[in-house]
Amino acid sequence: MILKRLIPILLVVPLLAACPSGNPNGKMPVDVSKLPRQIYSGEQGPFHVQGIAVDLDRGYMYFSFTTTLLKTDMQGNLLGSVEGMTGHLGCMTLNPDDGRLYASIEYKHDAIGKGILNKLEGVRNDEQTGFYVAVFDVDRIDRIGMNAEKDDVMKTVYIKEAVDDYYAKVSNNGQELEHRFGCSGIDGVTFAPAFGQSRDGKKYLYVAYGIYGDTLRTDNDYQVILAYDTRDWKQYEQPLTQENLHKSGPEKPLHKYFLYTGNTSWGIQNLAYDKASGNMHAAVYKGKKSHYPNYSYFVIDGSKAPERKQLQGFDPAVEAEVLSLLPEGLHDAQSDTWGWNFKWGTTGLCPIGDGYFYISHNAKDKQTGNQSSTVQLYKWTGNPDKAFEPVE
Repeated sequence: MILKRLIPILLVVPLLAACPSGNPNGKMPVDVSKLPRQIYSGEQGPFHVQGIAVDLDRGYMYFSFTTTLLKTDMQGNLLGSVEGMTGHLGCMTLNPDDGRLYASIEYKHDAIGKGILNKLEGVRNDEQTGFYVAVFDVDRIDRIGMNAEKDDVMKTVYIKEAVDDYYAKVSNNGQELEHRFGCSGIDGVTFAPAFGQSRDGKKYLYVAYGIYGDTLRTDNDYQVILAYDTRDWKQYEQPLTQENLHKSGPEKPLHKYFLYTGNTSWGIQNLAYDKASGNMHAAVYKGKKSHYPNYSYFVIDGSKAPERKQLQGFDPAVEAEVLSLLPEGLHDAQSDTWGWNFKWGTTGLCPIGDGYFYISHNAKDKQTGNQSSTVQLYKWTGNPDKAFEPVE
């Protein structure tokens, strides 16, 4: 991908003279008066933005543009980039313990994988499907055009649980189906404490499945979220050779959670923990099953511990740990699901403390086909008719 080296600045308030107190984990109060209301990525080629991460303490913004990672300052000026990824780099999150950037990355050959390769001329991938968490040493990202494989800036950990579910064939309601739970891969990632425990407790990495939007099956109406303790992940981290995918990763997650939302198109796109509330936010593409309200935004209640329940729509029966939706916003009595209708969030969602969020607005130039992102500062309201208010 050819990056534009000069990125336009789009701000409506004075630039930060220094980073305000506060970071994506909401440790300190946020000085909103010093925050840019909008941050523009510049046009970045044919792939749309997938996720963002913000480090207010150090004054950096990160953008995932599917095959490229951008590092900018808070004014949108490009400081460095990591290129050469031929898979799907998705949602991103900063690890509050080690300061590194964690992101989902998929290598597969379904409609999404083929669409990426079709836009990358002369590029080959391993014929196998592999799902990984990419770990970026952001301090090493110091120039434009760094290579993901050769510049020792990115390591990866294999997510075997998701790959096993992707390849699995199951029986449900007398039908033989591919992809257990409708698993299409992984996307949303975030660090958060254990559900139902202190917000100041140990942080775990949560990895959400992509879910195929098959309207004819009944066993794909849950979001699936894996929980990992990453403190021992150094033993698994390896550089990724994309023509020979490795399988170095934990055998199993610590937990495998289910969240009943009704089916969505491609599962949780962006997952983000908001320490201000203790809840986890999830942005999705709306589902197409007519008996669900098909909300586009959900909040997972972080104060409630998971309950072991029988999953709806499964025959033979399946029991699992089930998370709870926050009982606020819009409510559908038939499915007993809660959520919101919010246009943005699927291409980037980052809480920064005190109920403030940076949220990506993706755009595509009709003439050139180039994609971009304008990150907007919002305040969470939780109102049924308007979940967020833009900060003026």
